[in-house]
Amino acid sequence: MYLKIALLQLLPMETIKDNLQKGIEACREAKKREADIALFPEMWNDGYDIPEDLNELKRKSISVESDFVKQFQSLARELKMAIGVTFLESFNPLPKNTVCIFDMYGNLVLNYAKVHTCEFGDEARLSKGEDFYVADLETGKGIIKVGAMICYDREMPESARILMLKGAELVLVPNACPMEINRLSQLRARAYENMMAIATCNYPAGKPDCNGHSTLFDGVAYLPDRPGSRDMCILEAGEEEGIYIAELDVDMLRKYRETEVHGNAYRRPSKYKMLIDEDVKYPFIRSDTSR
Repeated sequence: MYLKIALLQLLPMETIKDNLQKGIEACREAKKREADIALFPEMWNDGYDIPEDLNELKRKSISVESDFVKQFQSLARELKMAIGVTFLESFNPLPKNTVCIFDMYGNLVLNYAKVHTCEFGDEARLSKGEDFYVADLETGKGIIKVGAMICYDREMPESARILMLKGAELVLVPNACPMEINRLSQLRARAYENMMAIATCNYPAGKPDCNGHSTLFDGVAYLPDRPGSRDMCILEAGEEEGIYIAELDVDMLRKYRETEVHGNAYRRPSKYKMLIDEDVKYPFIRSDTSR
């Protein structure tokens, strides 16, 4: 089972109408290139724009039932291709940063809102998501267990860990920030320590504070017939706008997960109780946190 994942590393347009049209065209092109899954960068409906004015922020937000989201749902059904579409979701008291994943039949299998919002910046004006979810995603090649993180989520190892514990084989990560060596190393580490594939789609250079480098790490560090470790990076895009196709060997990943030492086999959860302690001590005390 080989899954082709299209990372839609696109520059946003000025209006939601234009982003809708550009997104539809990109999905159609991805399907022509035999993609099984297409993923957008973070908050595609408005190009990751978070207005300071709360009334304007709420006005720009859209619902899961909006025409924008529904058109991608219909497109997934038409193309027989799974689509992960991102948007500023209307919510009370403040909007959320959301990805909806539709399977090849247009079924909504996962609706995830960013849990770790960047409270130290513009995302202080957003509501947080409440949990991480894993779902069976039906593709033209078969079913894969999929989860999602959004951008800053990847910087918390607990995000990927809980997705692994819930059974995720592939994690889709919409993104909007500079992907330099350290952030790329975070993704590599999350894939390595949880033995799961992580596909990240970023905005290209030209979008402020973004630089492309969308990636797929397949989570397989060792093979029995190969000495030493292997490079888990199946694809790293450049900075340029484009549709980048990465191929994931799902059977190889599943076989690897059955025998290797990472993931959940040798964890000692009884020793980790401090991980759910809400107390924050020096030097990590911050005035803007809303934990």
